[in-house]
Amino acid sequence: MINIPKGTKDVLPSEAYKWHFVENTARRISALYNLKEIRTPVFEHTELFLRGVGDTTDIVNKEMYTFLDKGERSITLKPEGTAGVVRSFIENGLASGVLPLKMYYIIPVFRYERPQAGRLREHHQFGVEIFGGKGPETDAEVILLARDYIAALGVENVELNLNSIGCKHCRPKFNEALKEYLRPHLSEMCPTCNARFEKNPLRILDCKEEACSKINAGAPKTVDFLCDECREHFEQLKSILDSCGVKYKLNPKLVRGLDYYSKTVFEFVSTDIGAQGTVLGGGRYDTLIENLGGPSVPAVGFGSGIERMLLVLENTGKNIPEEAPVGVYAAGLDDAGRRAAFALVNDLRKTGISAEFDHAARSVKAQFKYAGKIGAKYVAVIGSNELESGEYTVKNMADSTSETVKAENAVSYLREKLE
Repeated sequence: MINIPKGTKDVLPSEAYKWHFVENTARRISALYNLKEIRTPVFEHTELFLRGVGDTTDIVNKEMYTFLDKGERSITLKPEGTAGVVRSFIENGLASGVLPLKMYYIIPVFRYERPQAGRLREHHQFGVEIFGGKGPETDAEVILLARDYIAALGVENVELNLNSIGCKHCRPKFNEALKEYLRPHLSEMCPTCNARFEKNPLRILDCKEEACSKINAGAPKTVDFLCDECREHFEQLKSILDSCGVKYKLNPKLVRGLDYYSKTVFEFVSTDIGAQGTVLGGGRYDTLIENLGGPSVPAVGFGSGIERMLLVLENTGKNIPEEAPVGVYAAGLDDAGRRAAFALVNDLRKTGISAEFDHAARSVKAQFKYAGKIGAKYVAVIGSNELESGEYTVKNMADSTSETVKAENAVSYLREKLE
């Protein structure tokens, strides 16, 4: 017996409709905002993530699935979606096209971490990226899209956390103030925070260790060190959100877990899945495209874990609508009947009606039982007698009534009944 790898999960046929619900909702909301889908490879050159995600992040330091391929090239299964989309944007010269370029993706991502509820080593993300929008209206649109997606799923008890972490001009001043505050406390803080102290002190604010969190509670706030441009951008964003009736909480400790963010950062946090409460997070990353060798193009986006969202729906008892059952089951009573049932099923499918027939040479009683299990609305019974008379018996499974229908009219009759 070969078991599934730790930190992964099968999506069984009986559960797939839940995933379809979330994915189809993501596609529908993206279409409303004029986003087009982008698909990038499941693996990239490791350097892309070292330069894009940042070598001070937990993802790069601890969690990446990296290996040498047969050509001795370092390859990494993508741990997040943005870097690959940026690589594609640069490599395919998309900056020379119409901007802003608005994209979404639904992808698997891979992170080697301790599996827990809503966090697996292979999990899936719905992500949004908008390239070429500099103003706060773009930030607001991404946040509104995220809000509409969450609302369309029926998820409640979600709070929007909002912050600005400044840019390359004002963040150095904040970093110095933060280091001055943290320096006397380093001996009390975890090894990871000590390692980040010189390289990227901002990331210390993201630490979840209890001792570090207590110290961070008194740390300087990024918003107190914003330059005029960042401050104006943030004030306008808040004004737009206010005018749209979007409620939010200003969270000065929100920095996100990736190095490429600048200015706006945000998270939607659920109270229904315990400690791992973030169901969607993102922000602005105006320098990432340029840092990876492309032109200077501003960008903003978010990522949302599909497993996390499904966990919220499960924990809150939300009723995810099941997909439409089979319209017609054709029951063959003998060899000739099975051949005719097979033909009827194929004719029905050509007209867009979902149909099924007997693959296992069951008895008629067993076939009716199977038809009930798969939720068939009608059962067409066909045997030698029916073929001789030229009429099929059609049973309505909801009320157990039956009618005889001429064989040549069976498709149109069933189509009319199912419309």
